[in-house]
Amino acid sequence: MLQPYLKKGRLEAGCDEAGRGCLAGAVYAAAVILPPDFHNELLNDSKQLTEKKRYALRPIIEETATAWAIGIVTPEEIDRMNILRASILAMHRAIDKLKVRPEYLLIDGNRFAPYPDIPYETVVKGDGKMMSIAAASILAKTYRDDYMNELAEEYPAYHWERNKGYPTEAHREAIRRAGTTPYHRKSFMLLPPAQLSLEL
Repeated sequence: MLQPYLKKGRLEAGCDEAGRGCLAGAVYAAAVILPPDFHNELLNDSKQLTEKKRYALRPIIEETATAWAIGIVTPEEIDRMNILRASILAMHRAIDKLKVRPEYLLIDGNRFAPYPDIPYETVVKGDGKMMSIAAASILAKTYRDDYMNELAEEYPAYHWERNKGYPTEAHREAIRRAGTTPYHRKSFMLLPPAQLSLEL
């Protein structure tokens, strides 16, 4: 059962990101402030939901949330700063765009950099514990999926409509055959190193 808040009566924003482990594409984050009486039986960590359920929940979250926003960090920025810092920056950008200022931040995971003048708490596997983080995980995931589906039309060889930029064998095989695109993260190990065969 997901918790509606960490402290009753406090305006809390849940934050989560999507696309951290991908070889291609931007990293997306969402920040969501839910009303204290929000309730939906389907709401859960986005990874535990089918694609259909995630997309069904998205408009419900957007229409009922006190405030929500999306933050994006590009592949070029990821290559400049590393993926951990990029994920945190994406969350900061989402918080920047909230139309209501939260009093407290609930961050999925165990790493974060302080946001100016708003205290925070990291929650390991928070998308399976807190409603606001679960809602943020659904928005981050679905908006990033939309983006990767668009890129897949531009670069069909990589099957991003299916793998969303994650390191599947089909994705890596496409990199071997066709090389990289402007959307690939050049600082990542796009192909595993060739195995050395030692003669004994």
